[in-house]
Amino acid sequence: MKFISQILMLFSLTFFGCSTPYDQVHIPQPEPSIYKPGTLPPSGKKKPATQNPYKIKGIQYTPIASSKGFVQTGIASWYGKKFHGRKTSNGEIYSMYAMTAAHKTLPMNTWVRVHNLKNKREIVVRINDRGPFITGRIIDLSHTGASRIGIIGAGTGKVRVTALGRAVSYSKKTKTPTDFIPVDYWKGNFTVQIGAFQVKANAKEYRYKLSKHYQNAHIAALLIPAGLFTALE
Repeated sequence: MKFISQILMLFSLTFFGCSTPYDQVHIPQPEPSIYKPGTLPPSGKKKPATQNPYKIKGIQYTPIASSKGFVQTGIASWYGKKFHGRKTSNGEIYSMYAMTAAHKTLPMNTWVRVHNLKNKREIVVRINDRGPFITGRIIDLSHTGASRIGIIGAGTGKVRVTALGRAVSYSKKTKTPTDFIPVDYWKGNFTVQIGAFQVKANAKEYRYKLSKHYQNAHIAALLIPAGLFTALE
């Protein structure tokens, strides 16, 4: 547990160390007792691949585990025809006419309220992509979303982004979401990858050491472009 806490502390320092004056963000930290590594979530599935850390132009981004209490102020931009019809980060096909957006670290399918701080217009959009990767920008809106809060002409605008969570009910008339629950990967059980080994015997040896202190330590084959590895979880 001490080892895992050190990893989490490192992620926290990395995330906040990359913030800019244009990117003010409040992310409440989870209670330590909630995080339970070493087992699978209730659904029987592992953490989504969209929650894995990733690197763009030499900068590493670590998706946050919970949307609860997330509020961020900064610059919004938009993307349209050039990306229309392409795949988004969560596998959907991007539509410049849908009420969706890209964010660097919020969990996928989180609905957010975007408030234009200049003209006071607001919209609610769903995160289904990663970005924008331009310094100072915090969210990329679809063409329709940007139009509704009045930033199409200027291209950007200062906004406040407030996470609402995953939609659990919709309006029968407008089909827009009306009720939400926070997207929260801190709650429940999780599988945490401790390491990747090219030599399977080394993974087995380390698993034996971990099994003395933690329950359900196991190994799995991991095929990546660099070759076949054995992942320790």
